[in-house]
Amino acid sequence: MRRLTLLLLCAFIARPMVGQTTLNGAGATFPYPMYSKWFSEYHKLHPDIQMNYQSIGSGGGIRQVIAGTVDFGATDGPMTDDQLKEAKGKILHLPTVLGADVPAYNIPGVTAELNFTPEALAGIFLGRISKWNDKAIANANPGVSLPDKDIIVVHRSDGSGTTYIWTDYLSKVSSDWQSQVGKGTSVKWPIGLGGKGNEGVAGMIRQLPGSIGYVELIYAVQNKIPYGPVKNAAGNSVKATLESVTAAAASSPKMPADFRVSITNAPGKLAYPISSFTWLLIPEQSKDAAKGKILADFLNWMVTDGQKMTEALSYAPLPESVVQKEKEAIKQVK
Repeated sequence: MRRLTLLLLCAFIARPMVGQTTLNGAGATFPYPMYSKWFSEYHKLHPDIQMNYQSIGSGGGIRQVIAGTVDFGATDGPMTDDQLKEAKGKILHLPTVLGADVPAYNIPGVTAELNFTPEALAGIFLGRISKWNDKAIANANPGVSLPDKDIIVVHRSDGSGTTYIWTDYLSKVSSDWQSQVGKGTSVKWPIGLGGKGNEGVAGMIRQLPGSIGYVELIYAVQNKIPYGPVKNAAGNSVKATLESVTAAAASSPKMPADFRVSITNAPGKLAYPISSFTWLLIPEQSKDAAKGKILADFLNWMVTDGQKMTEALSYAPLPESVVQKEKEAIKQVK
């Protein structure tokens, strides 16, 4: 009798695992805090559905989507036309949230918030501005005592949408950057040390006095790393906030049908200039029809209830016009 009771108990405990469906995804670290929250909340609503996401960088996410080794990917830099052709089927770019790259720095003894110009940022990352008291930085920060200290540049070592956003911006504001380095999820850096993921870059900035790097806003906030306003296309110094990122989206070009749009260096007076959408990469036709149905349901939840969770994690929600357009696109997911 005791043995029978144990068998029945084991069967009861195991029962919730029956019908468990796991979806695997990989890609961008830029939105990882947001995706972790969403996948956790969605699992609470649907205990039989588990979403595993590897925060490996946009380059890795794109490669795995092309290879078909994941159910979905994520990127902050849109796939190129050639990459889309490599994929085994049609891949949809579906915007999830808006975020921002920020110039984060560690300068001992400097407590003032530093302003950055496009010229200074391009000069620093090209290796032409090598001291913190260089006039290109000093002129933008009158009254701030800047040290005669070497600048240590930190960048991403992995293929990264955060890098795409940063280099897309620098390519728009600096002809030298555009001709010598260009934009991409991976570029040949003129100078600097590499860190893996937003997490790695944030960690290096915290550890290295005199350093500067670029990270997604939430990583600077969570790690308590100073970051400064950037002079925008309208000539105003604007700090990354939910409002200034939203302003960048509002003043940018109209969203194209495939959602692949750049909003860096947006023209709005209140726009933060290094802002971007980030995307989930969704196969239009899933290999498993049941997973396709789950993805469609999750995406519809994400653009409605999920958007209400964005601001707590320093991401800006999607504009309503984008949400309505996206709901139509989600109907293609099978």
